[in-house]
Amino acid sequence: MSQTVTPELRRWIIEQAAAGFTPEVVLASMVASGWQEPVAVAALESTLREHLRNQAAAKPVVAVPEQAVASSGQGVPVPDLDLSLSPRQIDAGDRLVDVIATLSHPRVVVLGNLLSAEECDALIESARPHLARSLTVETKTGGEELNPDRTSSGMFFTRGQTPEVARIEARIARLVGWPLENGEGFQVLRYHPGAEYKPHYDYFDPAEPGTPTILKRGGQRVATLVMYLNEPARGGGTTFPDAGFEVAPVRGNAVFFSYDRPHPSTRTLHGGAPVIEGEKWVATKWLREREFV
Repeated sequence: MSQTVTPELRRWIIEQAAAGFTPEVVLASMVASGWQEPVAVAALESTLREHLRNQAAAKPVVAVPEQAVASSGQGVPVPDLDLSLSPRQIDAGDRLVDVIATLSHPRVVVLGNLLSAEECDALIESARPHLARSLTVETKTGGEELNPDRTSSGMFFTRGQTPEVARIEARIARLVGWPLENGEGFQVLRYHPGAEYKPHYDYFDPAEPGTPTILKRGGQRVATLVMYLNEPARGGGTTFPDAGFEVAPVRGNAVFFSYDRPHPSTRTLHGGAPVIEGEKWVATKWLREREFV
């Protein structure tokens, strides 16, 4: 039996959202009332998206100085892939890259065949002699620290440090339409069995005292690309808890996600699930608002 989404249902959805109920609670209520789940999900998403768009259109536009945008809560331009015609593949200049899956919010694109097997091997072998226990950014000072939530080992390449790094960086810049110089150097990470990176955000928290120091090097991070260099036998996926989404670590594939403001509303909370069997190697590329120096 087909079900029709009525204006009354849309008003009810908006009222529930305004009352503070989460989308999951509203969806469960609709299903319990007899709505087919696919119909309820589509109605919920389209209604809330249109409601938020209308709210944004009704707000006055306020000019914000460029240096203040990252901490103002307003969205900034971000890297993205041209998926307007729903392509199966994208020409990245020297390689056709597969589009495997996409999400709108959070903005996530799963890519296949971004790297060749030879490029994966070259990155691993170039990085292997330089691995050390991974650090995270210490946002209170702008420095680095050991973090118990991150139990991998890793190292950083500078931009263009090896022929493979330079070639892949140029490919990424073409793919996401973002200046090559706005990218940080690749970070290569190795995860042994049991190693993980618990859910976190990649942007720098504007409320932390060390963030202004960090932002001097190129502004906020606005996108992340995680590239899988090998395949653990079990575990090791990239998880997005707010979206209930997990990307399997497949050699040569990658997951791209962007965030137009340093705020949880981007739904870009993500983590590296524990490796259960084997080991996992990844290369991460972070993209900044401006040239990274």
